[in-house]
Amino acid sequence: MRIAVLALQGAFIEHERMLARLGVESFEIRQLSDWQQPKDALIIPGGESTTQLKLLKDLKLLAPIREAIAGGLPVFGTCAGLILLAKDVDGENFDRLSTMDISVRRNAYGRQLGSFFTTAPMKGVGDDIPMTFIRAPYINKVGPGVDILAETGGHIVAARQGKQLVTAFHPELNEDTRVHEYFLKLI
Repeated sequence: MRIAVLALQGAFIEHERMLARLGVESFEIRQLSDWQQPKDALIIPGGESTTQLKLLKDLKLLAPIREAIAGGLPVFGTCAGLILLAKDVDGENFDRLSTMDISVRRNAYGRQLGSFFTTAPMKGVGDDIPMTFIRAPYINKVGPGVDILAETGGHIVAARQGKQLVTAFHPELNEDTRVHEYFLKLI
């Protein structure tokens, strides 16, 4: 198994380390030629979604990544990755990947000082999943075919649609490997 990790900005190295802990090979996507390599799935890390979106467009990666996901490539988006995969983001009308039928509120918990840590159950993964939220979004609404996997504080923070998995939190910033293991089972 070989997982592509979008490495334009954000917490990509932490995902690579988590995959290595699980014995899974990964490689970085920094330009269109990297995208041409064989891959079994894609991880879109947290970071700054507007910066990532601008780079995806500038590097001509947006359309091929969107097409691959629409064609069934498994994808895991954390935080900013969740925003990029969402069909709707409150108050924004940007062209993004938009492959997952969810509506998102970005920076929903406020600025950096609003960052926090909690644990909560996650359907199909287990109880007491560590959840680190950094300027995190949450999911306002899901469409048909989207399975809500986790909620905290009355907000949806993890969901799945087919082979697309999103979390508003950063599982790569904790030692617990269960969320990444869950994603690997989707491949």
